[in-house]
Amino acid sequence: MIKQDNIPEHIAIIMDGNGRWAKKQGALNRVFGHKNAITSVRDSAEECARLGVKYLTLYAFSTENWNRPKHEVDALMTLLVGTIRSETETLTKNEIKLESIGDISHLPAKCQKELREAKEITKDNKRMTLTLALNYGARHEIIRAVQNIANEVANNNLEVADINEALFSSYLYTDDIPDPELLIRTSGEMRISNFLLWQIAYSELYITDVLWPDFRKEHLHEAIASFQSRERRFGKTSEQITN
Repeated sequence: MIKQDNIPEHIAIIMDGNGRWAKKQGALNRVFGHKNAITSVRDSAEECARLGVKYLTLYAFSTENWNRPKHEVDALMTLLVGTIRSETETLTKNEIKLESIGDISHLPAKCQKELREAKEITKDNKRMTLTLALNYGARHEIIRAVQNIANEVANNNLEVADINEALFSSYLYTDDIPDPELLIRTSGEMRISNFLLWQIAYSELYITDVLWPDFRKEHLHEAIASFQSRERRFGKTSEQITN
């Protein structure tokens, strides 16, 4: 049973298992799994908004995904364009704002156009922010932040003594949203895959064997219930938390 007074403000999801799901269905093309994953995205976003989650971040396309076969990458980009276009109405109906993190300048022009338009259409929605991590890699994000801070120091706009965790966080893609309290990974893989490495320092991790195309709101509820059953100590002892 989910406690309504302890809903995570920010949930991040590594959506994994599309290819394996397609193989289990007997499909010859992994893209079949990606297409069927759209329902999982819609279901999870709508349920998060209904429960009161304020931020949902989905790992949609990593910097490493460019290494996949060209036909799969091309199909993924085409699917991304179509999905953004078709789901904008659903986002608006649910008062969900769309944002993105990552270097989208390397995405195809059509993807960039659809993303810009969807962001513009949903910019005033207040119920929840859905962030798509596109051409995103945490190591690249951290190096980018270090480079930008170094430039500020070199240009005498910053002192080295000014650099702290809060300042560093402000140079990340996620500077305007809180760190995730709960990180969900589907398909049972026990790794982070270069996702939000700085931001998940104190996130609760939930790994499920469910493949992403099969992930539904009942699985989301299980993840949140697991989160709510844990004691978050942030380096303190249980006695300190209790007192």
